Amino acid sequence: MELIEKLEKIKEKFDRILVQLSDPEIFSNSEKMISLNKERSDLEPIIAAINNYRKIITDYEGNKEILETSRDRELIEIAESELDELKIKKEAMEEEIKVLLLPKDPNDDKDIIMEIRAGTGGDEAALFAGDLFRMYSRYAEIKNWKIELIDINDTGIGGIKEVVFSIIGQGVYGELKFESGVHRVQRVPATEGSGRVHTSAASVAVLPEVEDVQVDINANDLKIDVYRSGGAGGQNVNKVETAIRITHLPTGLVVQCQDERSQLKNRQKAMKVLKARLYDIKVKAQTDEIAAKRKLMVGSGDRSDKIRTYNFPQNRVTDHRINVTLYNLSELIDGHIGGLIEQLKLADRTEKLQSEVQA
Repeated sequence: MELIEKLEKIKEKFDRILVQLSDPEIFSNSEKMISLNKERSDLEPIIAAINNYRKIITDYEGNKEILETSRDRELIEIAESELDELKIKKEAMEEEIKVLLLPKDPNDDKDIIMEIRAGTGGDEAALFAGDLFRMYSRYAEIKNWKIELIDINDTGIGGIKEVVFSIIGQGVYGELKFESGVHRVQRVPATEGSGRVHTSAASVAVLPEVEDVQVDINANDLKIDVYRSGGAGGQNVNKVETAIRITHLPTGLVVQCQDERSQLKNRQKAMKVLKARLYDIKVKAQTDEIAAKRKLMVGSGDRSDKIRTYNFPQNRVTDHRINVTLYNLSELIDGHIGGLIEQLKLADRTEKLQSEVQA
């Protein structure tokens, strides 16, 4: 009965939103209109599930009544057969509704800033960081997301020491938030004559883009430096100072942007990165205690632990948080990571459901 009562309250809330949206006075309040439409959109999948569940319950109770009151043997056999099927559907729908009722991460719909940095392994680590950048760029193309480069420090031999970029699209953070962490690669470098497998690493940070109201930055806490952009030469090098470096004095965080030819645009992008990093620190401090209690590393954003290994000789990828091993590394590194991401999301939902039961 507790589930039914919860569903009734959600249905009542949805009906109230529809009434509000039909009020002519709301049309003149664009902020309220956007807020209500978002609430309606968020609730629609749950309402559809509720309507489906109600129909199953009605059919289920109707068949039970036939078994209790009818004397028609043929009708009873049909009711018994349908009852078994409806019971399975009812239980499956209850599980689906429980998942839909799980608290939603408020950042899931946001765009992200992704940072990839080469770790241990020298040039091979930088090459791997470049591979990861191409993998996520390709995945963004597959999903029809937009990528904007913010800052890049390459090695000149196809590797990347560090790259910072934003990905803009529908539900980006919800899709990529589990990619935060240390990624390890095992392969034979091109310069290795003996065929020995080397192990290198790169770190990935996935930060949700945040609105100004979520992060309060005092202008007096910022040190802003302007300098000339570097590059390979020719048109890529600015002859004027347009690159921006911002230091947040209280935390020591340093961000920079030199991708745009406009100093203003570089400053805006750098501030966007700084806000995202400060927000990440704020959220991490609030969730550290919860994350420490969780069995899976999924969603904790802890970048000190190895989350995945890419073994090229065996064409193998292992995600250590969910103990999943796939033998299609060449496809994954080409951007086809959707299946693995779905498994991570499923593991996260499963653990949250278990936590709800134990609570």
